[in-house]
Amino acid sequence: MAFKSTYKYARISPRKARLVADMIRGMDVDAAKTALSFSTKRAAVMVRKTLLAAEAAAEEAETDIRSLVVSEARVDEGPTIKRFQPKDRGRAHPIKKRTCHIYVAVDAKG
Repeated sequence: MAFKSTYKYARISPRKARLVADMIRGMDVDAAKTALSFSTKRAAVMVRKTLLAAEAAAEEAETDIRSLVVSEARVDEGPTIKRFQPKDRGRAHPIKKRTCHIYVAVDAKG
C-alpha cells in the first residue's frame, strides 16, 4: 500500500522542483532523506518535508520503515501569481511568480 503526501502551492517554479523530485524517485527513503539534506537546491527543503510526511503516514499505519522506497515523486504546476514591475516612460513589465504542487508517495519494497 502506498502512502502519499502533498505540498500544495509551494512558492518555487515547477521546473526547479522537478530537478529535485527526479533525483529521489526510486530511492530508498533513508537514501533519499540523506540526498535531500545534502542537496544545495532550495526545493530540496520542500521535497524533504513532503517525504517526511509520507514516511510518518507509513509509520502511523505500522509499516516497516526500513523497507520503504519512493515509488512516486512528481511536481505539477500550480497557479501563477501575476505581478508588474514599473519601467521607464509609464510602462509595466509582467512578472510571473510560479507555484507548484509536490507529490511524494512511498511504498514497501517487493
